[in-house]
Parts: sequence; structure tokens; C-alpha cells
Amino acid sequence: MKKIERRAVFCLLLAAALMLGLAVFCFRFVSDGGAWASFPSNRHLYNKQGVLIGGRILDRSGVVLSETQDGGRVYADDKALRRATLHAVGDAAGNIGTGAQTAFADKLSGYNLVTGAYSLTGVGAGSNLYLTIDAALCKAAYQALDGRRGAVGVYNYETGEILCMVSTPAFDPANPPPAEEIESAAKWEGAYLNRFLSATFTPGSVFKTVTLAAAIDHVPTLFSREFTCDGRFEVGGQVITCPSAHGTMTIGKALTVSCNCVFGALATEVGPDVMAQYADKAGLTSSLSVSGIQTAKGSFTFPSGDPGNLAWAGIGQHNDLVNPCNFMAYMGAIARGGVPATPQLVYQTTTAGGIPTSMYLKKHGARMLDEATAAKLSDMMRDNVVDNYGEKRFPGMELCAKSGTAEVGGGKRPNAWFAGFSRDPSHPYAFVVMVENGGGGNAVAGEVAGQVLRAAFQE
Repeated sequence: MKKIERRAVFCLLLAAALMLGLAVFCFRFVSDGGAWASFPSNRHLYNKQGVLIGGRILDRSGVVLSETQDGGRVYADDKALRRATLHAVGDAAGNIGTGAQTAFADKLSGYNLVTGAYSLTGVGAGSNLYLTIDAALCKAAYQALDGRRGAVGVYNYETGEILCMVSTPAFDPANPPPAEEIESAAKWEGAYLNRFLSATFTPGSVFKTVTLAAAIDHVPTLFSREFTCDGRFEVGGQVITCPSAHGTMTIGKALTVSCNCVFGALATEVGPDVMAQYADKAGLTSSLSVSGIQTAKGSFTFPSGDPGNLAWAGIGQHNDLVNPCNFMAYMGAIARGGVPATPQLVYQTTTAGGIPTSMYLKKHGARMLDEATAAKLSDMMRDNVVDNYGEKRFPGMELCAKSGTAEVGGGKRPNAWFAGFSRDPSHPYAFVVMVENGGGGNAVAGEVAGQVLRAAFQE
């Protein structure tokens, strides 16, 4: 009798394990079925060269960026457009992981739970994948970078739609250089890397917007205090310098002239724990999921007991590293009262015949700033444009912005940054421009931003 009972218990355990395994399989089938079907070894969907043979990639307006013809991928007719959208569309060899041909292969394959990858036109017909980007705006950004390494991003901070995502250098996917040349030639350094999504850079003074947010919330006398800059600030055995002595000023003026001495002192005043907390709250140390593509995490060191390096970290130097997409989302959070819209790249998918199979849903992230803090930051960044950068460069945009010139050492020119947003309700755009080793933030990145935003407003 006991032997029968033991066997019965064993059978029940086996049945339970079977049911558990079946449940796990069903869950994985629903969640990962598309990735399984679009695995490059699936010869129904890929040719012998490993190129996805089905599906079209289009921009938000229906401009075809890539499609299959005669068993291979072809791209837009405009060479500059092909280069501008390289890191959004991808290359045939699949070396660019953020490209839609690789990152969204499951959506392009046309896979669904009912019919798999089969459609009325047969296996491998694929789907139409509409990206949120505006191809013409990406081309304008590519041309504005004018051969320099960098990244440009523009997104709608109300809906999260990325309208422009450009990373350079970028080769022509229709006629790519040999892989050996891309990997060895200086002009192609980092060509496979999407600098907007997958890289981090020293931010320089654009990070002062984070230090300022911390000071607004933790320094009660911030707006009644007068600050004095003699061109240098000694702290912890180090000297924080400004290009010139700014004299006596308010905190608003300190942001407008981007005074290193004032913001270095504020970072030491609020302390390392608060600085770390605000960098985290701004989303700069975490990874964003952009339609399933993970952005690179930024990193910071706010040393306790080392006020000199803490001051440098507070002005965007020391060990500070920031991802451009994450910083753009932070700009969007300031624009909309402290809560960011999550950046997204996929607008919709349809069948090969044009029947919609998905819809765009807005997503919002966790609160980054108190609403009152965001409003004060917005007003002060608006003053930056009016009193420093110049309204004529950004006509009719109601622009709020901050520039950054980030020293990187090694005898290299600084990284040039320009980031901000428009308060025009009909053009709710947040943006970031980073020109690697470009020089002055306002002069270089600000000029790129002006060209891109003028194109965006015309659109």
C-alpha cells in the first residue's frame, strides 16, 4: 500500500512539473514567439547571406527607408537620407544592433500568434514597420553635423515619439565600405555604434541643470542670495576655474553665464548624497527602454570627503558620463512639469496589405522633478536663450536651453552639447545635440540645434 502511495505522489509531482513546464512554455511562447520566429537561422525569413527577406521599414509619413527586392534589402534613393537613417534602419549585415532590421526583426517578419509568419502572400512577406522618425528631419540633422562625430535627437515630449535620431559617422547602407575598413579607418571610428542610444559622454555644463534642481530643493536661500565669482574657486585643495571673473550675480545670472565657481560651490553645499540622488532621479544612471532597445547607463562619482572632485562632478566633469537619449528625456521632463514621456521609435505596424496590426500608446516614466522645481528650471533656461544664446537664432520657438563644453583631456577638443525644449504648445519638442570633440557648446552644438529645430518647426 505504501509503495502505491509513493508512486501516486511521484506521479502527481511529475504531473505538477509537466503543468508548470507547460505554463512556462506558453508564457514564453506568447512573450518571445516573435523573437524565436525571427531568429537569423530561420531560412523562411532570411536569405543565405543572413538578410531578412520580408518587411518594409518606413518613416512616420510613409517614406520607404528599406524593403526587400529580388531577395535582398534595398534602401531609399537619396544617399544623404540613407546615411542619416542608418542607425535607425540598420545595415544588411546586421552590425548595427539598434537598427530596425535587427532590433525589430520580429515585427518586420509579420509574425503573430495565430498564423505565425505566414500571410496570404506567403511565408516571408513580412509587415510594414512605421518608425516614429521623420526622415527629412534626420537628413537635416545629418547635414547640420557636417561630417563631425556626434548625435542629434528630437522627440515630442508629450507623446514620446522620437522624430529625429542621428548618429555619425554613418556609411551608406546601400554601398557599405568593407568591414575591415570600417573597423580600422579613423574616419569610420564607432560607425557601428549608435551614439544617441548606446554611448555615454562627458556632459560638461548641461549637467548644471541637475545640480540646479538639487539646489532649488535643498538651498532655501538660493534665490535671495548673491554669488560672487572671482574667476576661481578653491576647494579641497583644487581650483575650480571660470573663463573670466563673473563678479556678483544671482543664481539666474550664474546659470546664464554658466559659472563653474557657483555651481561647483553648490554641489559641495548640497553634498554627495543629494547629488547622487538627483542624478538618479533624472534618469541619468539607469537604462531607458526605447521600444525594447536599452539605452546606455550614465555613471557618476560624487566622492564623500573630497570636495574638490565633488565640485568638478557638479559642473559635469570629473567622472561624469551621460547618454544623450536619457538626457533628452530629462529635458522633456522639465518641459512637462517633472514627468517624462518615454521615448519610443515604433509608430505602428501593418500587414503587407496595409491592415493595421498595432497602435501607438503613450508611455510615461517616473517623476523626475517636483512640478514647481521644473517650472523654475524652465524659466531660467528660457532666460538663457533670451539673455545669452539669442532669440534670433531660434525664431518663434519659445526655446529653453543649456549649452555645455565638456573637457575630455588627452589633448582632445571638448565635447560640445546643446539641449533643451520648446514651450510652444504646437511644437512640444525636446532635443539634445552632442558633437564629439566639437569645441564650444553654444557655438558648435547650438548652431547644429538651430538648423535642426528650424527644420522641425517648418515640418
